[in-house]
Amino acid sequence: MPATDPALLSAEAMLTEFARCRLTPVDVLQAVTERVARLNPALNAFVVMNPKALEAAAESATRWRSGRPIGPLDGVPVTVKDLLDLAGFPTRRGSRTTPVEPVPDDAPLVASLKAAGAVIVGKTTTTEFGWKSPGDCPLNGITRNPWNSEFTTGGSSSGAGAAGAAGFGPLHVGTDAGGSVRIPAAWCGLVGLKPTYGRIPQWPTSAFASVSCAGPMTRTVRDAALMFSVMARYDLRDPFCLPTEDRDWREGIEDGVAGLTIGVLSRPGFDAPADTGSIAAVERAAHLLADAGAQVEDASADLPDSSLVFARVWGAVLSRLVASTPTQLVDLLDPGIREVASKLGGMTAAEFMDGEVLRAQVGHVMGRFHQRYDLLLCPTVPAGPPLADAPTVDPVKALSAAWAPWTFTFNLSRQPAITVPMGTRANGLPNSVQIAAAQFRDDLVLRAARTIESATPFAVAELG
Repeated sequence: MPATDPALLSAEAMLTEFARCRLTPVDVLQAVTERVARLNPALNAFVVMNPKALEAAAESATRWRSGRPIGPLDGVPVTVKDLLDLAGFPTRRGSRTTPVEPVPDDAPLVASLKAAGAVIVGKTTTTEFGWKSPGDCPLNGITRNPWNSEFTTGGSSSGAGAAGAAGFGPLHVGTDAGGSVRIPAAWCGLVGLKPTYGRIPQWPTSAFASVSCAGPMTRTVRDAALMFSVMARYDLRDPFCLPTEDRDWREGIEDGVAGLTIGVLSRPGFDAPADTGSIAAVERAAHLLADAGAQVEDASADLPDSSLVFARVWGAVLSRLVASTPTQLVDLLDPGIREVASKLGGMTAAEFMDGEVLRAQVGHVMGRFHQRYDLLLCPTVPAGPPLADAPTVDPVKALSAAWAPWTFTFNLSRQPAITVPMGTRANGLPNSVQIAAAQFRDDLVLRAARTIESATPFAVAELG
C-alpha cells in the first residue's frame, strides 16, 4: 500500500494501484469517508452521503480481483453537485422550495460516470439554483474553504470545491453558467474545466440552460481530462448535446504549446477588475507558456459590454424562477434572487431579444479572435475569496465587480475555458489563471493547462 493517504491520490494513480492489487476501491473509499467524517463538519461540503457507496466499492474490488474492470473509472470516488439528478435522492438545488421526494433517474452524466465504474460518494452543496458565487444557500447553510475556513469556497459549485481541496476523493462534478466551476476551483486551488457548450449533456436542464455547462473539478489536469472523457457522451435527452467524440481527452495532453499563439486579454468588453495577485498570476503563466515555446502577446477583442449582456441573461432567468415559484414559497427563496429579479427582470420582449443578439455577437467576436490566437489567457477571478460569513450585498453590482467578471464571457460565447492553480496569494490562499480556446478546441485548453502544471506543480491544502 502506498505511503500517501489513498484519498489524496489522483484518479490515475488510484487506477494504477487497483490494477497492481496494491489498493482496492474499498481501501480508497474508507480513506475518503474517514476524511469526510473528520473534516466535513467544519466545511459543510455535502448535502447527503450515499449509503450504497461501500457496496459499489466492494463490487468494484471484486471486478479488479478478476481483472475485469467495467470502465475507465472503476472504483474511483466521485461526488455529484446537487443541481444534478442522482437516482434515489432528491435534487434540492440548495433551495427550501424544491421537492423532497427522490428522483427516479440519473442525469446523463451521472449515468455515464456509473457506467464507467465510478463510486458515487454523495451529493455536494450548491448556491440556490446556482445563482451566485459566494458559497452559501438557504437550505444547507455556508460551505467553507479548506485552505482557511474563514473564507468562502466560491460557488455555485461550493461543495465540489471544498470536497476537492479537502481530499474527499479526486473527482468532483460541478456546473458552470457564469463561472460556477471555475470560480470555486480558483478559490480552492483546483483545476476546473468549463467545456464547449453541449459537450456534456444536461437533463433536466439548468435554470440557466442557454449558457450552462457541467464540468470536472479535480486536483490534476490529467484527472480533469480523464473525467471529461467519461462525462462527454451524447445523450438524446439533451437536444443541444454534441455527438460523442470517441476519444480519451488525455491523448495529446503532453504535446505542449510550442508553436501556439496566445493572446493575453486585459479587457473582456468592459473594465473588469483584477488585483495585483490576479495580474501576477497571468504574468507568470504568460512567461511559463512562452518558455514552453508559445508566442505570447497582449491582445484585444472588440467585444460588446459582456457584463450588460450577461446581466440580461441572469436577470431573465432569475425573474422566471421567481415567477414560476408558488406564491406561498417565494419568501423561502434567497433574498438575493428576488433582488436581482426585481432589478433586472423587467425587460420587454424586444430588450430580451436584443440581449440574445448581443450574446451571439460575443460568440462571433471570440470566433474572430481565435482566427489569430489559438489560446486566450486572462484572470479567473478579480481577487481572492471573500469571507464565508459576509452577507451578499448588491448582487447586481457584485456580479461584474467581485464575482464573475472574467468568467461569464466564455459562457456567452460557449467556448471552452479552464482555470488552473498558480501558487498562492500573499495571504496563503490559492491563486489561479484562466485559459480559453475556440469552440470545440477543448484539447488546447487541456494542453496549455498541463504545460503550466508541469512547469509549476500545484500546491494542496494542508489539512492532515
